Amino acid sequence: MQGPPKPAPIPPPPDVAGAPKDAEVTASGLASKVITKGSGTTRPGATDMVTVHYTGWTTDGKMFDSSYARNTPSSFPLDRVIKGWGEGVQLMVAGEKRRLWIPEALAYKGQQGRPAGMLVFDIELLEFSAPPTVPPPDVAAPPADAKRTPSGLAYKVIKAGTGTEHPKKSSRVTVHYSGWQTNGKLFDSSVLRGSPATFGLGDVIAGWTEGVQLMVVGEKTRFWIPEKLAYKGQGGAPSGMLVFDVELLSYHD
Repeated sequence: MQGPPKPAPIPPPPDVAGAPKDAEVTASGLASKVITKGSGTTRPGATDMVTVHYTGWTTDGKMFDSSYARNTPSSFPLDRVIKGWGEGVQLMVAGEKRRLWIPEALAYKGQQGRPAGMLVFDIELLEFSAPPTVPPPDVAAPPADAKRTPSGLAYKVIKAGTGTEHPKKSSRVTVHYSGWQTNGKLFDSSVLRGSPATFGLGDVIAGWTEGVQLMVVGEKTRFWIPEKLAYKGQGGAPSGMLVFDVELLSYHD
């Protein structure tokens, strides 16, 4: 049985072999050039979570990775990538697209199985936020503008999604999420792992089963889940009310 076809390679930029004269160069040797201007003046911090689209090539024009080709943006903490990425994305604002020429000393430094030499990336910064290790300001209790269901679940939409369809209890969902106790302690995060989670909506705690059915694809919602809808005092599980930020990436029945 054949797997899905590999995505078609994205052609390299004309200046893939080396940075042009009008590129900015930092003290570390990182060269970059703005391809599309973004908006605002705020830039990510060194440990922020970023969501990006990108393509990477070696200087001979060979594409080795691309979120564009997969048609799926990538999210990760900025301090968990190669140094050239960490430095380069901190120069950007949301909506900006920038080309980076990353010298090997700021890339994979000859690591086995990794692309060698200088690497060239086109990066589009879609959004960024504080890392999940920093709890939300309302982690201790739901704010006055949070909505409540008859079960006691409280929630607030952080980012609107698209469409009008909602998952069912029988759906399998793919989400990014972070969970805190009300003292601000982070106990789980797919965002920090850099990998979304997929599961049956009927196979999780009651607060999740109820809450995610309220969402649409692309939506990010904060939930305050009372203990009776969470782990109910089970040994080894986080206790008390739990707070989750959940982003619904996709679902199917």
